[in-house]
Amino acid sequence: MPVDLTDSKAIRSLIPARMDRLPWARFHWMVVVGLGISWILDGIEIQLVSASGFKQSLGMSSAEVGFAGTIYLIGQVVGALFFGRLTDRWGRKKLFIITLAIYLVGSGVAGFAWTPWFLYLWRFVAGLGIGGEYTAINSAIDELIPAKYRGRVDIAVNGTYWAGAMLGAIGSFYLLDHSLFAENVGWRIAFFIGPVLGLIIIFLRRHIPESPRWMVTHGQAREAETIVDGIEAGVRAQGVTLAPVDDSKAMYVKPEESVPFSKLVDVFFREYPSRTFLGITMMVTQSFLYNAIFFTYALVLQNFYHLNESQTALYFFPFAIGNLIGPLLLGPLFDTIGRRKMIFSTYVLAGLVLLVSAYLFKQGSLSANTHTLFWCVSFFFASAGASSAYLTVSEIFPLEVRGQAISYFFAVAQIVGSMGPLIFGYLVGDGTQRDPLFWGYVVGSVVMIFGGVVALIFGVDAEGKGLEDIADPLTKVSVTVEGALGPQALR
Repeated sequence: MPVDLTDSKAIRSLIPARMDRLPWARFHWMVVVGLGISWILDGIEIQLVSASGFKQSLGMSSAEVGFAGTIYLIGQVVGALFFGRLTDRWGRKKLFIITLAIYLVGSGVAGFAWTPWFLYLWRFVAGLGIGGEYTAINSAIDELIPAKYRGRVDIAVNGTYWAGAMLGAIGSFYLLDHSLFAENVGWRIAFFIGPVLGLIIIFLRRHIPESPRWMVTHGQAREAETIVDGIEAGVRAQGVTLAPVDDSKAMYVKPEESVPFSKLVDVFFREYPSRTFLGITMMVTQSFLYNAIFFTYALVLQNFYHLNESQTALYFFPFAIGNLIGPLLLGPLFDTIGRRKMIFSTYVLAGLVLLVSAYLFKQGSLSANTHTLFWCVSFFFASAGASSAYLTVSEIFPLEVRGQAISYFFAVAQIVGSMGPLIFGYLVGDGTQRDPLFWGYVVGSVVMIFGGVVALIFGVDAEGKGLEDIADPLTKVSVTVEGALGPQALR
């Protein structure tokens, strides 16, 4: 939209360029630690429910225990959809404080459950908080981290889910040991692991500022300028000399409080239809594969390799370690080799390794150890690919709808992905027939490979680019005449 520079509502800002030129500094570590805790908390929550230490205390059946996990996932979907729009309207900081507080309450109160319905209620509340965290945190990280580091940071942070899962597993191992803690006590303490971490982090988050990018597009340009001045001062205090910002990178915007839903539909299906297809495909394919394998690997080890529950728990750790180190080691390559090539490679390699393991499984050539090794290798690549799905969705759409884009694609992926455990659980059966599960693995492999091919064809070369270069803000305007800027204009 062209704009006359004498329009007092037009804001000229160099804030995006100033944020992207920053070197890595203590401020960015604070962002990563303070915001990245969300995925660790989610990993803890999933593992605690999987351990099902509350089953006997609350007199629950296996189906009821399974529903405790399902209600948490439903809460995530509802939380993402509800808080995603508020993230775009109220700002990143308000929401990453509010959603963490909701999680703290939900998970903590669940530890006092005396009956299944009470547990379900507060598991749903905890899910609401974590679902909202996904939208607010991914948005904030992308907008606060310099462009040249954005890929590796986002991917590594998303991958820390598995650090949380291992922490939850270790906590459960000791807290559910009835020789150490009473049956009705240990699992309740386990539910406080996440809230204790959250209470520590919520104080750190108070020092993380609102996204200056978001503030500029919502009429808070002067406040945003003050925040960036403070960040730059902190960097200079570390002995770093900041280069001047190229004035040609100035951006003009006319702030708006919110984006109507009709505009959101227009963005997804008229302005960026190929990106919408890309985002949905990446999110759904990784979600289906992950849920299918992760929620049934224990059944496979027990029914086909005849391990008991205690032995099966030990196999979780190498599986989780492969998932954790994949994003950490491969993440930098998404910023150097590039998004499309790396997404294609990780998705396809994950699918091919799983395909090979499926064939060997059908032939009866695998043991519990070798099958787990194949899973570790496959998900070393798949974990980086899955994390890149969140990165992709959060960076390829305009700033004003970033939170909502994450929320909608996350919700679709969770709904489709939730069918994976049901389907694969049926295919595992009683462990007497390998063919059904073999074909299930083949389908999972093909689905993942398809996601990689879609990313190669429709992917966006976002590496090293500012968010505003990848997708223009909806509030961005073009200049038609030269002249003095209005009173709200900034340097």
